[in-house]
Amino acid sequence: MWSVDPRTGKQREAVASEATAQDVDAAVRAAHAARGALAGRDTRIALLRAAAEELEADGERIVATADAETALGEARLTGELARSTGQLRAFADEVADGGYLGVIIDHADPALAPPRPDLRRYKIPLGVVAVYAASNFPLAFSVPGGDTASALAAGCPVVVKAHPDHPATSELCGAALRRAAARTGLPEDVVTVVHGFDAGVELVTHPLVTAAGFTGSVRGGRALFDAAAARPVPIPFYGELGSLNPVVITEAAAQERGEEIGTGLAGSMTLGSGQFCTKPGLVLAPAGQAGDALLGALAGEVAEAVPGVLLDSRMRQAFLAGVGERADLDGVRAPVAAGGGAEGDTVAAGFLTVDADRLTTEGPHDLLLEECFGPLTVVVRYADADQAAAVLSRLPGNLTATVHLAEAEANGEGEGARLLAELTPLAGRVLVNGWPTGVAVTHAQHHGGPYPATTSTSTSVGVTAIDRWLRPVTYQNAPDALLPPELREDNPLGLPRRVNGRREG
Repeated sequence: MWSVDPRTGKQREAVASEATAQDVDAAVRAAHAARGALAGRDTRIALLRAAAEELEADGERIVATADAETALGEARLTGELARSTGQLRAFADEVADGGYLGVIIDHADPALAPPRPDLRRYKIPLGVVAVYAASNFPLAFSVPGGDTASALAAGCPVVVKAHPDHPATSELCGAALRRAAARTGLPEDVVTVVHGFDAGVELVTHPLVTAAGFTGSVRGGRALFDAAAARPVPIPFYGELGSLNPVVITEAAAQERGEEIGTGLAGSMTLGSGQFCTKPGLVLAPAGQAGDALLGALAGEVAEAVPGVLLDSRMRQAFLAGVGERADLDGVRAPVAAGGGAEGDTVAAGFLTVDADRLTTEGPHDLLLEECFGPLTVVVRYADADQAAAVLSRLPGNLTATVHLAEAEANGEGEGARLLAELTPLAGRVLVNGWPTGVAVTHAQHHGGPYPATTSTSTSVGVTAIDRWLRPVTYQNAPDALLPPELREDNPLGLPRRVNGRREG
C-alpha cells in the first residue's frame, strides 16, 4: 500500500502490504481471543483515556502525515485530532457513568395475573467489530474515530480496514491505539489495522466478526451491507452511505437576510472542498427578486473560493464527470461553473440552478437528486410552497435537512412549523437557521438518517453510538450469587437502573 500525495499525485512511501485472507483471519481470531480482556469497565475507561493521550503525544506527526496524504490542511486536521481525542474521552465518561448498560430489574410478583417472575436485563458486547475507515475524515471517522471508540467502549475488539487514501496516517493511529492497550495491560490485538480491498470483503464475511461500521459511498457500502446480510449468520451493518442534505429557504427569509444566507451557504458548501458528508447539496430558494439577491451573494462568495485538492484523483475525475453530466441537462444553468482548477489537480467550486418544475416528476433531472461529492451544490428555484413541497416529496433519506426562516416564522408564524414537519421524515438531524457542516459530539447528537443516508436508525456520532455494539440479555429467576455484578440486588457497582418501573441512581 502506497501513501500518495494528492497535491502532486506522486507516491510518498510504501506503508504496508495488502492483507491476505490468512492475514485477516489471524487478525480477527486474535481480536476474538482478546474479548475477555475488555470485560472490565475500569480497564476500558483506562484504555480510552490512554488512547487519547497517545494520539496527542504523537499529534504533530499524525497531523503532518494526514495532511501529506489528504491535502486537508493542518488547521482542519488539528481540529479533527482534537475531536477524535475528545470523543475517546467522552466514551470513557459514558462507560464510567454506566447508564449505557440499560439495567432494568423487575422483582417477582406472584400476585399479578399472570404472575411475574424475577427479571433482570442489561446489555452485553456483541464481539469483534469490523470498522471501515472513511476517506474524508482520516482521524474522526477512521482508525481512531467514533466507530472504533464506541466499539471499544462497549467492550468489543476492533479490526479496522484502513482507507487507501491515508494508509500512513492509519498506521500511525493504529500504533498509538495499540500502545494504549499495552499501557493498560491489554493485548495489543484489541485493535488491529489491515489494508486492501480484498481485506474489506474478507472482514465482513468472517464468521467471528459480529458487526460492522462503515462510512463511504452508496455503491461500496451497499455491497458490504448485502454481503453482511447474505452470510449464513447475518450481522448488523451500520453504514453511512450518501446524503444530499437539502436546505429550504423561505421567501420571507430571503427578503429578510438573503445576503447573509447566500454567504453562509457558500462557506458551508465549499468547506473542506465540499468533501463533508453533511455538505448542503440541494437548496430550494424562492424565485423572484429576493432569491435573485441571495444567489448574487452566493455567486460572489463561490467565485472567490480558492480551488482545492480533492482526496484522490479518482474522486476528482468523478466530481468533474458529475458536474458535466448535471450541467448538460436541459434548463440547468451554471452562474458559477464548477470544474478543474487553473493549477494542477485542483477543482474550482461552483453551483447550478434549475427551476423546480424539472424535479417535481420523474425524469432525467433526477440526477440532481443524487449527491455529487465535492464543491458543488444545486439551487432549485421554486414558485410557491406547493412546488417546494413537491420537490421535497421526491428526495431520498438524508443525514440532515435545513430550513432558513424569517424571524416571524421562527417564532411560530407562517411556514415554520409546516416546513419542519415536511423535513423531519427526510433526515436524522433537522436544522433551523444554520448550516449542517460540523457535527458536535454530544449526548443528544444524531448522525444518521433514512436510507441511503444510513442503513440503520442508529447514530455514528455522540455517545449513544455505543448502542450499536451491544445486545440486551435478560436473566429470569437467577440466584443473586450467579448474576453478573451489574444485575445484583445490592447494586455493588452503583449503576443507574430502573427497578419495578422506578429510576434509581
